Amino acid sequence: MTAVLFDFSGTLCRIESTESWLRATLAAAGTRMEEPQLSAAAAALEIAGALPGGAEPTAVPEELTVTWAERDLDAASHRAAFTGLSRQVPLPELTLHDALYDRHMTPAAWTPYPDAAQVLGELRERGVAVGVVSNIGWDLRPVFREHGLDTYVDAYVLSYEHGVRKPDPRLFAAACAELGVEPEHTLMVGDNRVADGGAAGLGCRVHFVDHLPVAERPDALLPVLDLLKNAELPPV
Repeated sequence: MTAVLFDFSGTLCRIESTESWLRATLAAAGTRMEEPQLSAAAAALEIAGALPGGAEPTAVPEELTVTWAERDLDAASHRAAFTGLSRQVPLPELTLHDALYDRHMTPAAWTPYPDAAQVLGELRERGVAVGVVSNIGWDLRPVFREHGLDTYVDAYVLSYEHGVRKPDPRLFAAACAELGVEPEHTLMVGDNRVADGGAAGLGCRVHFVDHLPVAERPDALLPVLDLLKNAELPPV
């Protein structure tokens, strides 16, 4: 294996909780909500799936179905999809829906998994190329820079910049091309068996981790190092 591709959300980093997201946005806006109302609003936002990188919507409103399907293909659709879901939940000010969206793009909203820096650093020491392949509608590079991970990444291949999303093999092909590696010598690491599993269609090997809170997943990325060392990869 000469390269490893990583998914972003749920693989290398995890978004904050919905309640933390709402609290931070309210604080930045100088807006107060009573605790019972705040807790209820956070629960409703969770059900709506309004937090990118968080829970999937329990149901997408009919008027958002097209936008939702295209959310990772361009920045405007991504914002429209998630603010549309957020607006299903009443908040004290309408401007808070855009403020919530803006908050989720900040480095403060994301936490790297505890073993992310170690694994990326060891891959760099071994001379293994590293790419980040993400279905996303915004530039995640500042998150990596703020958390000190950018120095380990050789290429970012983001769906909204290419107009194609995982599991389409073309996104993985673009990553391999940017890194100058062959798919059969590349490992894809992700948390979504459908989206990230699409790399297998290109000839990449695939390894999955669980999309868990940071405190509950301290070392799930470490096996990647052994997989490369032993060249023994589990079946998709």
